[in-house]
Amino acid sequence: MSTNALESEITDLWNRYQTDDVDESTVSEDELASLAAFLDALEAGDVRAAEPRGGEWQVNAWVKQGILLTFGLHETRVREYGDVAYNDVLPLAQTADFGDRGSRNTPDGTVVRRGARVGSNCILMSPSFVNIGAHVGDGALVDSCDTVGSCAQIGENAKLGANTLIGGVLEPVENAPVIVEDGVSLGAGCRVTSGFVVGENSVVGENTLLTPRIPVYDLVEEEVLYGELPPERRAFTRFVESSIGDHDLFEGGAYKPAVVATALEDRTLERSEREEVLRDQ
Repeated sequence: MSTNALESEITDLWNRYQTDDVDESTVSEDELASLAAFLDALEAGDVRAAEPRGGEWQVNAWVKQGILLTFGLHETRVREYGDVAYNDVLPLAQTADFGDRGSRNTPDGTVVRRGARVGSNCILMSPSFVNIGAHVGDGALVDSCDTVGSCAQIGENAKLGANTLIGGVLEPVENAPVIVEDGVSLGAGCRVTSGFVVGENSVVGENTLLTPRIPVYDLVEEEVLYGELPPERRAFTRFVESSIGDHDLFEGGAYKPAVVATALEDRTLERSEREEVLRDQ
């Protein structure tokens, strides 16, 4: 089925779902087959929740509609994966072909949900979780205890340090998902949420929180940004003086978290490049 035909069928089904004209008890086999084809297209990377167009990331709202339909038009039932029984509306993604495209997922805890795309030459360390609609680009590393949320877009050769959370964004369908562009390196314990865009080839220090509510002080262009980290930056958390005035709660001023972004340094790039040896271990 072509992408245009798939979009048309998903859009029509979504409109009927919104007017209560179809639900899990009345959905037809043909309509379920269209949803299955939609999930196949997500896993193949043929459709994505967001794509770069003209230098900007654009949301494909119909893709998010298809994911919500997947939840709304399937019944929750007991399913099995290996020796594990679980309850969900969908089975987990099949990973048997990972080896054919050079990707690895270590045992006992790497979970890829149906409708998630994992590219070639990727590494998924256990435990980690990749949710429906997420797109993990070729050569990416998803380390231990990482979560890649619904519809998140992870670029080629991106590295997600251990215990990193990439938030999911499903509703409203017009809202952009989290974007981690090509070549980004996120340190251990980072959190990226609420549609934040991490620019390509940036290196983010461990335990940094990137969210549109926290300002990014870009020292390269000398401006304050919200919701994005420009490409090729080194970013880390600092605390700046809060707007809270005089108070009697504690001595001294009040401070709030911020992100400071500077130009990449050669030694930062060298450290990042040395991580490549881990992929051969």
